[in-house]
Amino acid sequence: MSEDPIRLVTIGRIIRRRRRLLTVLAVVGALVGYGASLVFPPRYTTSASVLLPGAWEERELLTQAEIATSSVVVDRAAVRLGWAGTGGELRDRVSAEATDGNIIRISGTADTPERAQQLSDQVARQFVAFAARIVGDGADPEAGEQQEALRRLVVRTSGRITELADAAGPGRTVESVQARTDLEKLRTTLQGAMKKLDEADPAAGRADMVVMGPAPRPDGEAPPTRIQLVVAGALLFFLLAVVGHLTAARTSRRLRSEPEIAAALGSPLLGSVDVPGERPARRPEDRGPRDRIRRLLGVDVRWDVPTLPAGDEAGRQIRCRRVCARVRDRLPAPRRLLAVVPEGDETARRAAAQLVAAAGGDPLLRVVRVSVSRPMVPDRDGESGALVVVSAGGWTAAELAGIAEACTDAGHDVVGGVLAGPVRAVAKRSGGRPRRAAAPAFATADDATGGSG
Repeated sequence: MSEDPIRLVTIGRIIRRRRRLLTVLAVVGALVGYGASLVFPPRYTTSASVLLPGAWEERELLTQAEIATSSVVVDRAAVRLGWAGTGGELRDRVSAEATDGNIIRISGTADTPERAQQLSDQVARQFVAFAARIVGDGADPEAGEQQEALRRLVVRTSGRITELADAAGPGRTVESVQARTDLEKLRTTLQGAMKKLDEADPAAGRADMVVMGPAPRPDGEAPPTRIQLVVAGALLFFLLAVVGHLTAARTSRRLRSEPEIAAALGSPLLGSVDVPGERPARRPEDRGPRDRIRRLLGVDVRWDVPTLPAGDEAGRQIRCRRVCARVRDRLPAPRRLLAVVPEGDETARRAAAQLVAAAGGDPLLRVVRVSVSRPMVPDRDGESGALVVVSAGGWTAAELAGIAEACTDAGHDVVGGVLAGPVRAVAKRSGGRPRRAAAPAFATADDATGGSG
């Protein structure tokens, strides 16, 4: 698995075989999201718009947006509202942005729709008042008086031009027409100069900012809402569980290929045995709380080994007989063998039982389960060899090598290894009722467990 790319079929296998665990983790994630929604109360957000008349550059609008959220404006809004706390606490709940059309949108967030509306409206009003004060304080009184005097002078000059035009006559002569034309040009020039002077005033048309109505009362929570937190928590735990499965499979050192398993055992693999995929049977030693939880969550079922398509019973029997024939070919004379199965490998145990039934006493096999942590194989008691039966993806190279060494220490030559692989079970029906295959009596009667020392 560590060298295989991640495919959708792998993710589908995780979801299918770990659906109970994933469901429980998703529920836990939803509860965590619900708890987070209780820690972080719901928030409501609304916005008030302020129109800035006149011509403004983009950087000037950005400056005004910063002023709208400044501590001076927010502090004044806090005082006006009479809320507990300081303006510094409210500043985190207020934001402003410049939009098209010289509009500053001021947004306020609070724990209720009414407070959010009050906060946005009050900050907008304080911003307009503060901006008007800045413009008023920054104006030069002397320059304003000079400009007003110049405007009055232009008005008097325009009136004098009208008098001179009337004195030039009704325009019956060429000289009178030329005089009236020159006077009108002078009037137009004066009016254009005065207009340019007004436009050159940086404060012209900028003092009268307008709040464009009260902020609307929000009718829904600001994200993230409680439902969003619950869904996000469930989805996050679900994805973390899937990623955790994939990461564990990629970093696992358990052997899955036949050459790796044969190298770890130090003997060749004599074949493979198909085991119909069924849920592991409950054993007397698997009655603790931990084992019951594992069965309840479905983690006692392997997911990282794909289940091959089901074959017929005849094909499985042929595979078992061929393995038994290869075992006989490697033996100089008929003798008894130990079928060594790692403790906890249910697939290998069932495969060994099938081999016992298929051998028919030649060779005579006795199934023993060996602890992997401290392997101990029974001493020679009529047996003069060992056949190791394992499933792919269950054990590391060190664990399999330990089993092979335990066989050697007990005086058993490792004849070979057998790889057990799960296949999909096909229920056979006769007369409308399923038939249950009887377990080999020889396998169950002689099934023994090696001591752990």
